[in-house]
Amino acid sequence: MTGSLSTRLARRLELRGIHYGWVVVAISFVTLITAAGFRSTIGVLIVPLQDEFGWSRATISAAVAINLILYGLGGPFAAGFYNRFGIRRVIAIALGTIAVSSLLMTQIRVPWQLDLLLGAANGLATGAIGITLAAVIANRWFVERRGLVVGMLTASNASGQLIFLPLLGWIVTSQGWRSAMLTVSLVSLAITLPLVLLLLRDSPADIGLRPLGAVVDDPPIQRENPFSAAIGGLATVSRNQTFWLLSSSFFICGATTNGLIGTHLIPASIDHGMSGVTAASLLAVIGVFDLVGTLGSGWLTDRYDPRWLLFWYYGLRGLSLLALPFVIGSSNLGVIVFVVFYGLDWVATVPPTVAITAQVFGRERVGIVFGWVFAAHQLGAAFAAFGAGAVRTWFGDYQGAFVTGGLLSLIAAGLVIRIVSSKPQRSPIGAAPLEVGS
Repeated sequence: MTGSLSTRLARRLELRGIHYGWVVVAISFVTLITAAGFRSTIGVLIVPLQDEFGWSRATISAAVAINLILYGLGGPFAAGFYNRFGIRRVIAIALGTIAVSSLLMTQIRVPWQLDLLLGAANGLATGAIGITLAAVIANRWFVERRGLVVGMLTASNASGQLIFLPLLGWIVTSQGWRSAMLTVSLVSLAITLPLVLLLLRDSPADIGLRPLGAVVDDPPIQRENPFSAAIGGLATVSRNQTFWLLSSSFFICGATTNGLIGTHLIPASIDHGMSGVTAASLLAVIGVFDLVGTLGSGWLTDRYDPRWLLFWYYGLRGLSLLALPFVIGSSNLGVIVFVVFYGLDWVATVPPTVAITAQVFGRERVGIVFGWVFAAHQLGAAFAAFGAGAVRTWFGDYQGAFVTGGLLSLIAAGLVIRIVSSKPQRSPIGAAPLEVGS
């Protein structure tokens, strides 16, 4: 029935000159928004959990760190599971896990339950619906406009923040944090899961199509063991310098986004006198500008050398983080200026990183290879989530964490320009393209 519905819809869209890949992008976008909506609850939960249970920021941040590690490690294995069992089946199970674990979260009483549900269960589930999905969808369904598609799907993180953060912040303030968890559970089961089951397809061949822009059929998907595919892929690419440069810079990317700002901007703002709703709205504003920046980054990635894009993204991020300690305690205007500039490159790094991965390692391997690069991203996020929480516990503020994040971003800018390009592309801002190496 599902196959028949999607096949009929694909034929009708084809008559109007619309490829079914755009439907897959839309469903994937909604799915990623749901996962991002859950992840955005982390920032609004820290203070309520601390107030209700008396747990330290470091204790709560430990659960966040577990979540971020498993979210990242889920990426390469998720790509293998997509190939073996199908994207739709894997995502459906992940959405069910998010719904059930969010429901059980309302009953927690001790830290290990937080570690198990928020940390382990939801880390693994959201890892199966992470940025790796964007890379797989873009490369499986599109030959043309891949950068734009990756940018669109990556922007789901911003859209999730924009939609969920003000809502969840209001629910936490007015109804309590348990009601926020029930909201996430309801959205997963009642809205997103039915769309996935009805309309998401694993590949163009399932409905008799080719990828958009392809002139020949893709080879059949290799149904490998997902664990051996992920581990074998890591063993192969770990001998390549580009892999380590991408992973190192993306480690810093994760540390300075999800780990530092995504987890601690809200409690840091509350420390400086903002209300919980206002502080949550800051991340929503970041989401607005992240949406613009990520879509723009996808467009730029299709046209310019992705290494130079990454250089500018990391450099500007570093400068904005170095400025944050001087504005967060001064005025709301200073913080708003920060979130605008910081928001423009929150996840703008993803499209050029995926592009380099596909150029160097091949389109058919991009899911697993980028999955490992993204695992490094989340290890960095976990490091910063716990580290910044510990800094706050030990020193009473986040200033040292923000300065460290700024310096690390400048280091990342230096790392990415050492990557050897696999094909010549134009460089933005008037920079000459680097020599192409083998």
